[in-house]
Amino acid sequence: MRHIMVATDGSSGADRAVDVAAEVARALSGDLLIVTVADSLAFEEAQQLVRTEQNVGDVLEALTTQTLTAAEARARHVGVSQIELRVGWGDVTRSLIDIATGGPVEMIVVGRRGRGQLAGLLLGSVSQKLVSLAPRAVVVVP
Repeated sequence: MRHIMVATDGSSGADRAVDVAAEVARALSGDLLIVTVADSLAFEEAQQLVRTEQNVGDVLEALTTQTLTAAEARARHVGVSQIELRVGWGDVTRSLIDIATGGPVEMIVVGRRGRGQLAGLLLGSVSQKLVSLAPRAVVVVP
């Protein structure tokens, strides 16, 4: 398994997942695809940050870029050199599965809980859904 995908939302749980995915990628001389998904929670956060001279799309793009850049820095610090960054849109689980099945991804790494903890309790967490639905190996990092 040399093609590893890790999902991040910038939370501490996602940071741990990035660290584990980076360690695996480094150990296997593999590559790392770091993905964040702009969903309704991210859109609501972006709306709250909008100033009069900005629009929601610009703020959302800045938030996703910041999340991916921070995760990339963590992975590079571990020693991974082959890194791709990608943004998905919409339903988080569906988007992650679509990205994973659209390329050479062999393993998906996610944190057990992310920023949407309340929604996860009510609707089921992304990690639980991925374990049930993803056609790839899924590693859930506590």
